[in-house]
Amino acid sequence: QVQLVDSGGGLVQAGGSLRLSCAASGRTFSSYAMGWFRHAPGHEREFVESISKSGVSTYYADSVKGRFTISRDNAKKTVYLQMNTLKPEDTAVYYCAAGRAAMVIAISEAEYWGQGTQVTVSS
Repeated sequence: QVQLVDSGGGLVQAGGSLRLSCAASGRTFSSYAMGWFRHAPGHEREFVESISKSGVSTYYADSVKGRFTISRDNAKKTVYLQMNTLKPEDTAVYYCAAGRAAMVIAISEAEYWGQGTQVTVSS
C-alpha cells in the first residue's frame, strides 16, 4: 500500500516557476515508477511526465518538453516536478501517481494517486 500527498501548487504569472512535491508513505517506494498527470477544466486527465523506479529514465509529454523536469529521491520517498517557463495552458490540478510498471504513462498504469494540487498560471 502506498499513500501519496501532493503539494507545492499555487498561483504564478506566466513565465514563472513552481516545484511540486509528492511525498509517499510505505516501505516500498523504490519499487514503484512515478508519474505526474494533470486535469484541466473541460479536458481529460493527461500525462505530464514519468520517472523509472531507479530514477535513471524519464519520459515526458511533448507539451512540457524543455520546461518541466521530474526527479525523485528514494531515500526521502519523494518525487518532484520542477516546472519552468509556465504558460496559462499549464493551469490544472496536478496529480502524482505510482505504479509497478516500468513507467507510469497511461492512466491504467497508475495504482495509487495523490489528492492533487492546483496550479494556476495567470497571463
